[in-house]
Amino acid sequence: MKLICGLGNPGEKYNLTRHNVGWHVIDSLARSLDSRIYVNRSGGLSGTAYLAGEKLLLVKPLTFMNLSGECLAPLAAYYKLAPQDILVICDDVNLPLGRLRIRLGGSAGGHNGLKNIIEKLGSQDFPRIRVGVGQKPPEWDLADYVLAPMSKEEQEMLRKTEDNARDAVRLFISDGPQAAMNRFNKAVEA
Repeated sequence: MKLICGLGNPGEKYNLTRHNVGWHVIDSLARSLDSRIYVNRSGGLSGTAYLAGEKLLLVKPLTFMNLSGECLAPLAAYYKLAPQDILVICDDVNLPLGRLRIRLGGSAGGHNGLKNIIEKLGSQDFPRIRVGVGQKPPEWDLADYVLAPMSKEEQEMLRKTEDNARDAVRLFISDGPQAAMNRFNKAVEA
């Protein structure tokens, strides 16, 4: 079993923000796998699906971004999953809008959601797909930038990027992480 987690914030006001790209990727993945997302007991929304013979638990934490580990750690413990069995999808302000970066582990890189997951799992050795949302303008506060509604043009570009991220998850599961990194860690036409 693999746990696929998209980071984001609950509530309608956060729906079209940069910080919620992980949630949108999970929604797209669930639709493509004919899965439904439900409320679970660990502070999140989840559903199951199968891909390439692998059972997937699709998760959207309801704990708000900075407490994402509060949802993931109990699920990982319950299902006896190693950190390597958890794939996290999140926004990245250090990547241009439209770019993806897949890594098998590493630091939080300034992302508070990843920081909390690392703390709660006790490991940074879980794979992640970082979705580029573009750098904040110099005059903006970082929190204001990732929580601000996006322009129509940014939303359209991000929808295409979310589809690429969904396809990256599918390739990661079906053909392995190296195949996904080889295809998606370069500039991909969005």
